[in-house]
Amino acid sequence: MSSVPLHYVDLRAFSYVTEDEQRVATALGSLLPEGFDLERTESAGHHGAPIVIFSARVEETTALRSVLDGLGELPAAERETVAAELDERVTEDCTLFLSLDKQAAAGGEIRLGEGLTVRAKIEAYPAKHERAVDAIETAGVL
Repeated sequence: MSSVPLHYVDLRAFSYVTEDEQRVATALGSLLPEGFDLERTESAGHHGAPIVIFSARVEETTALRSVLDGLGELPAAERETVAAELDERVTEDCTLFLSLDKQAAAGGEIRLGEGLTVRAKIEAYPAKHERAVDAIETAGVL
């Protein structure tokens, strides 16, 4: 990949009262460059149960490459699935959405699943859905 066709990537994970907060932070951190700080926000669920929200916005090119390298660790079959679904995963405002398996990431493995949200704003000029999909395909991001 010669260039990073992204403005930024937002990553987010929720740590529920039944989960180990550090394990959730580790899972989300597995996609980030070493030393990158996570934002920690405390909230409450519908019935008042505490929820901790971990998030990070990655904007710097080297850090974006690190996130993309992590996503590149998806198994080949899952990368093919994402490629086949790219048209549905990219919105009209040029945003790519992925959901990754939080449990697998906590164990150092990157897979599609539930728990970690990846939202990437794609550089596309003009900013149109078709251009955004082309930019991701051309760059070989996934």
